Amino acid sequence: MAPFDQTNPQMNHSLSPLVSAKWLAARLDHPELAILDATFFMPQQGRNSFAEYRSAHLPSARFFDVDGVADTQSPLPHMLPSQNQFEQAVASMGIDNDTHVIVYDNNSFMASARVWWTFRIFGHDRVSVLDGGLGRWQHHGLPTDREVQKPEPRRFKANFRPGLVRDIGQMLETADSIDTQVIDARPFGRFAGTEKEPRPGLRSGHIPGSFNLPFPELLEPGNGCLKSPADIENRFQSLGVTLEKPLVTTCGSGVTASILALGLYSIGVCDVAVYDGSWSEWGSRADTPVARTVESEQ
Repeated sequence: MAPFDQTNPQMNHSLSPLVSAKWLAARLDHPELAILDATFFMPQQGRNSFAEYRSAHLPSARFFDVDGVADTQSPLPHMLPSQNQFEQAVASMGIDNDTHVIVYDNNSFMASARVWWTFRIFGHDRVSVLDGGLGRWQHHGLPTDREVQKPEPRRFKANFRPGLVRDIGQMLETADSIDTQVIDARPFGRFAGTEKEPRPGLRSGHIPGSFNLPFPELLEPGNGCLKSPADIENRFQSLGVTLEKPLVTTCGSGVTASILALGLYSIGVCDVAVYDGSWSEWGSRADTPVARTVESEQ
């Protein structure tokens, strides 16, 4: 069976960003498929991603370190790596340009959606996310492994797509634009400025004019799967978001913003950009405007 055939008839493009546990279980041994465990936890969660990978992961899954495959020279958390760094890291995981990459995690698409977006940033469209992650896999009674995978390296060539990411300069320009819509994935209290940020030194509030859609609202309660395309489209439209206009997603550090991008991709909105620095950058600077009340469009 071909690995790259999970077409979603509800979408206007050929590849669904999601695969089911049953779909993947039938293709575990396919030579052109690579599984990545991208589990990531916020510091306040007090959990160790690699330790959990070693205790249980999908058979043949390699560990993708979100903080390691990143710009480690930046003071901001898990910023995008350089093209060369990404090429080397991915090649060392046994991935080439023909590989269909399946990413999963054990924390509500955090950060499998981020890794999915990162592969697309670097020109690799053969990438999907396991819907429901490790929890859904185990719910079906499917096998797990404890062996740390060390595949044979391959050659991977990246092709950077700048249109899928925004930096601080572009976001400052966006703040004065009436065309680009910014959607914030953080909880409402942090967005409105009524709750403190978990990272020290950050102001509270949001980018003026942005919408708030906490990322759990795109997930099915109980099973951790992404909601149906119809439900996702309705949720964005209920905010007043115009899906035909340019969209940028943001959050605390660019991780859960990618979940919004994944949800939008699932309804055929494929050119959504993620603000990489997100609130870790915007909220730490003195030259960025901050709103602390809910805008009228909310």
